[in-house]
Amino acid sequence: MSAAEETAGGGGPVTALVHAGGAHVLPLLGRVEDLLREVASGHGPVLTEHAGATIAAGGKRLRPLLVILAAGGHPSGDGEGLVRAAAAVELVHSATLVHDDVLDLAPLRRGRPTVFASAGREAATQTGDLLFARAFALLARNGSAEQVRALSDAGSALAGGELLQRADAWDATIPLERYLRRCELKTARLFEAACILGALEGGDGDGPTHPAEALREFGRRIGLAFQILDDVLDVAGPAERTGKHRGTDLLDGTVTLPFILARERDPRLGAIDPRAIDTPPKAEAICDRIAATGALDAARAIALEHVAAAKAVIPAGLAERERAALTLVADGVVARYS
Repeated sequence: MSAAEETAGGGGPVTALVHAGGAHVLPLLGRVEDLLREVASGHGPVLTEHAGATIAAGGKRLRPLLVILAAGGHPSGDGEGLVRAAAAVELVHSATLVHDDVLDLAPLRRGRPTVFASAGREAATQTGDLLFARAFALLARNGSAEQVRALSDAGSALAGGELLQRADAWDATIPLERYLRRCELKTARLFEAACILGALEGGDGDGPTHPAEALREFGRRIGLAFQILDDVLDVAGPAERTGKHRGTDLLDGTVTLPFILARERDPRLGAIDPRAIDTPPKAEAICDRIAATGALDAARAIALEHVAAAKAVIPAGLAERERAALTLVADGVVARYS
């Protein structure tokens, strides 16, 4: 069974949206998976091992799926360009995860040892660099300056978002607006890029009233909801589901929406020095205090507002099947945390 079949065959919202998108979706995802494995190999034994392990760790492949769905079932030619675009987005995403693990000194990712933990800082940094480089080499073969620009802009935003997060580290007073800006840069921009790449491969040009712009906004809203709910899950746990300790963000000095909302309800939380949260038990205790304020439900409500806004901008000109698939993507972001 292929990785794409495993993703679609596991039941739940992922299976439903793959089938709702049409018969072409699963074969295209399978081709993306094959291309990712191919791209990760052939770079010497060390880089091949770690790049291959990063790709094999998988995930839901939500970003490649968005590329395919945004093409509207009409990829140009034999679909090779669409497959390359989808793989390029996933390679950039994978590269950022490897680099994030270096910066965070993270021992686990998806319940498995990170490249940083198993092979050290240098190997992890080089693995992330390789994945970034291969993403743009792959996308360049499509011969579209617009596509390269879209993914490059997202990559630049990711770097800016990471710098912003580092600047905000250990600051319990970070305002909501700055947190949301971080989410835009670190998460939403790559979701936007996925939608734009798909629209371009599907033949949609860019313009203020064109479906491509609506798809960009769809990606942005889904990305924001995704990040907010991910931050909720960091507080809510449990560890066996997330593959990491509850409160890992707090241990890293990263203030997220649940803490921001909770400190408004419990001023004593706002007075805490994040540097004092230096062990997993202390982080879990703060997570319990955050949950007791009702902040997790409030954060989920904000994420649901973004999901509703994403559904509202799905282009009316798309076929009913495609609209249904994008709606399921939006619902699936929520279901992932329910």
